[in-house]
Amino acid sequence: MSRIGKKPIEIPNGVNVTIKDCTISVKSPKGELTWDFPADMNVQMAENQILVTRPSDSRGHRALHGLTRMMIANMVEGVSKGFSKTLEIEGVGYSAELKGNSVEINVGMSHSILVTPPDGVSFEIPKALNVTVKGIDKQKVGQIAAKIRSIKPSEPYKGKGIRYVGEHVRRKAGKKVGVK
Repeated sequence: MSRIGKKPIEIPNGVNVTIKDCTISVKSPKGELTWDFPADMNVQMAENQILVTRPSDSRGHRALHGLTRMMIANMVEGVSKGFSKTLEIEGVGYSAELKGNSVEINVGMSHSILVTPPDGVSFEIPKALNVTVKGIDKQKVGQIAAKIRSIKPSEPYKGKGIRYVGEHVRRKAGKKVGVK
């Protein structure tokens, strides 16, 4: 049996969960998320827990079991705590600046790049060269963070570019000068 799929999901205080047909809705003061889970999976609520079970041990059901449980767990965690990803910008003259709810990024190109967040995602700039992406939907937060990082990924020679906080960039040696 799936180790992840068989774990119950604890529902924290202040979070309302509604299951109707093959749709689960999770609501709290931070926001609301809705997901249509696979019809084969059986999702039940018991007291302050959500249990996900599968009808058989076929390969497809085993795959959907863990996926369904984690998607619901991420929804519950998102509306109760929220998700965030922090990116750091490294390079001389590189900067990030808030323009309304969007972020303007200057990374050595001829123009600055304006990134506008989708609904439910917001930006913060806690330090001069850090951009924090926050939201209740884990997929949207990760997608926007990856989009910002793809503007100028860290290069291996000087380490200049945009990277996640804590990400290790393998550095390469530059050209070697031969002595005659």
